[in-house]
Amino acid sequence: MSYVGPDFDPPGPRRSRRGPMTVAVAALVPGALVGWLVWQAVGDSGGGGSTSATSTTSSGAPGASSAAPGSASAAARTPSASGTDDGKPPSSTFSGPATPAASDLPAAAGPLKGKVVVIDPGHNPGNFQHSADINRKVNIGTNWKECDTTGTSTNAGYTEARFTLDVARRLRTLLQQEGATVKFTQDGDRSWGPCVDERARIGNDAHADAVVSIHADGSAAGNRGFHVILPASVHSGGADTRAIVAPSRDLGERIAGNFVRDTGSAPSNYVGGGTGLDVRSDLGGLNLSTVPKVFIECGNMRDSKDAALLTSGAWRQKAARGISEGIVSFLRG
Repeated sequence: MSYVGPDFDPPGPRRSRRGPMTVAVAALVPGALVGWLVWQAVGDSGGGGSTSATSTTSSGAPGASSAAPGSASAAARTPSASGTDDGKPPSSTFSGPATPAASDLPAAAGPLKGKVVVIDPGHNPGNFQHSADINRKVNIGTNWKECDTTGTSTNAGYTEARFTLDVARRLRTLLQQEGATVKFTQDGDRSWGPCVDERARIGNDAHADAVVSIHADGSAAGNRGFHVILPASVHSGGADTRAIVAPSRDLGERIAGNFVRDTGSAPSNYVGGGTGLDVRSDLGGLNLSTVPKVFIECGNMRDSKDAALLTSGAWRQKAARGISEGIVSFLRG
């Protein structure tokens, strides 16, 4: 699989470039090619966890929900997607907990001094205990959508919520070392949520220079690799992403390029046509953002080879570094 975003070209004739972004990140080409070869070697060596016997849903699939962590049937059930949408209006008005003060963490002196980064660890470890709360609908501008979902898990029961918090905390440390002020949407410090609209609001209220929502996908076995989700141009109801589409793409492209180089993982072989990038208009966390924001699906938890990476602390550190370096590159221009 070749990365064919603005940072890398596949073997053969060069394709036309979209703009100056290419020049800025051209130095990543050698690292990405090496990373791709490493990824193939790792993938060919296999990984822990059994392959699911049934296909599972990807990020955009509606409806399914995963089992509670630790339950006997967790590995056998089809996990929920990272987001769901059935387009139905809410059955009742959402009245969840008030927005908490995002953790404003001290920043060291560094090149990102004065910059604010909001990290959004996808889902919450306690969501599975609050199904009525997270199933309530919120308005995302284009339609109504569930407050949140439980997220997915590996076949062995390692949950997406645990993964996202671990990567987010590693990412926080790296960004603080660069001098950034880091805020979380949740840090395992609340029983459930926040809802997708509140997650967007936390980044907006912080006037963040960049927001990254961390996830892992729950697709079918054999689907591998990462992809970065970018906001589509949306202008509907309370959603207006027109001002953030371009800077969000810049952020996403830089994260994708650095993620390849640092982790050795290849772009998704099932989303984005090999570019590692996907544009969506159905995610409330993007639709309601007024600041540059992207999601990253770091891999597919339901594929045994990807799961072997996602459950490795050493690999999660590489993932955090790749995301961090992409953010730093974006903020430094």
